[in-house]
This record gives sequence, C-alpha cells and structure tokens, in this order.
Amino acid sequence: MDVQNPSAPLRAQSRIPGKNHPHRRPHAGVVHDNARHTTRFTVIGNHLAQHPDLSLLAIGLAVHIQSLPSGALVDIKTLAARFPEGPTRIAAALRELETHGYLRRTRERTDSGRIVTRTVSCNQPGHHGTAAEASRPPTRRPAPDKAPPPRKLLPAVPQPAHVSPALLRTATDLLAGLRRHDPRLLLSTTDAEHLAPGVVAWLERDLTPTAVRHALSSDLPPEPLHRPAALLAHRLAAQLPPLPPYRSPETPPPVRHPLRNCDSCDRAFRAPEPGRCRECRELVH
Repeated sequence: MDVQNPSAPLRAQSRIPGKNHPHRRPHAGVVHDNARHTTRFTVIGNHLAQHPDLSLLAIGLAVHIQSLPSGALVDIKTLAARFPEGPTRIAAALRELETHGYLRRTRERTDSGRIVTRTVSCNQPGHHGTAAEASRPPTRRPAPDKAPPPRKLLPAVPQPAHVSPALLRTATDLLAGLRRHDPRLLLSTTDAEHLAPGVVAWLERDLTPTAVRHALSSDLPPEPLHRPAALLAHRLAAQLPPLPPYRSPETPPPVRHPLRNCDSCDRAFRAPEPGRCRECRELVH
C-alpha cells in the first residue's frame, strides 16, 4: 500500500494573477499598523481624506483646522506662521476648501464697528449644526392662556414752542425726582420721555422747576396710583398756565466811557479813546 506524502498539495495550484506569480510581490501595497485612540484624536471622514478634487495641501489644512478647538485663529497670517507653505499657497488651499463646502467665511461688523472675518469649519459639507442638535426634539413652549392686553396710550401733553436741550434735561431730572416726594410717582424711562415735553412747555411760561414740581406732586389722591404717568399727563394738559404777558425789551443803559486825561490840559473827561477834551478841541478849531 502506498504511503501518502503529507507535504504534497491536495490539488494543483491556481494561476490567478498576483497569486503564486514568480515575478509579482504578494504585498506591494500599504500595511496598516493601527492602535486605538482614546484621547487627543479627531474623526476625519474619508470624503475629505480621499477627496478626488482637493489638493494634498487643502486636505491637510482641513484636517489641521478640524483638529483645532473652537475660537482658534485660522487666518492666512496665522497659518503661514505655523506651516512652511507661504501665504499664497495657504490662501489658495482655503479657497479650495471654501469652494467644496469645508469652510464658510463671512464678513461681519462688530459692536465697535470693526469688520472681522468669521470662519466656520464643516466636517461634512452641506450639514449645519451637530448630530446631537439634529436628533434632539425641538423644545415646545407652552402657549399662553391669554395674550396680555395692549398697554393703554398716555394722554397727550402740551408741546413746547422750542425744544431746548437744557430745558429738556431739566424736565427729565424733574420727573425722575418726583418719586422722592411721593414713592407712587415712580416713572419708567418711556413715561418720562413722553411727559418731558409737557414739563418744558410749563418751564417756557416762566415757571421755576420748584413750582412745576409742586403742581404735579401736591394734592394727590390717597388711593394707590395704578397709572401715575397718566395722572401727570392729565395735570400737565389741564392745568397748563397761560403765557406770561408780553414785556417790551428794556432800553439798554447809556454807554459810560472810561475817564481819561486830556492830552492838552490834563483835565479828566470821558471818551472811548485817549485824546483831547471838548474844550481843547474847540480852541483848536
């Protein structure tokens, strides 16, 4: 009986290209030696890492930007100082990323008036927000049982003939100080702006701020004031005093020139400029 050779193949070897070929290396491609990351890593999609149209510089720059924390500077000057590529190549790579949706750059004006560029890095073009935000159900606010009633308009107040900034400031200070005389006369900024022209109209009638304050804060009703601004607006309109009587302008006093000594007789006389007195001038003529 024949003895089977244990080293002999069970069947003939195939001639598949790349397999058992005497002139082809069996492992010519890359071999990965990967370790699992648990800290300090960034997830990058293959749509970016293997993008068919982006340059290698643009792909690497996108990976770097996505690994940075929020708020990090990614302007051309900062990136050119970080990498050996110059500003021109970095600017071109940023434009590539912006064209393919991996960057969004907008110019905005700050509260101080400066124009700044806001850069948004997108790890998946066309997606706005995070997956957690997309999966989170929208928060529903309970609808109010009843809409609040609209605020009643304040009564009209007299308008001054001429609005003077100084008088308007005096009127606003007067209204703000009414609460010191009666705590119920606490006014909001909107109420004070509405009532201030009426107070200026009173001040134009030669009334002092003390007289206006007394007219507004005296003889108030004893019950609580639900709308103190409406009460003051009514008083400003209903108790507006008449215009003061017309007074013709006073004749200005005669001009008294300073005393001077005559250049000829040394006599004292009044004149706008130095020179001779009247008698000396007549003797000359």
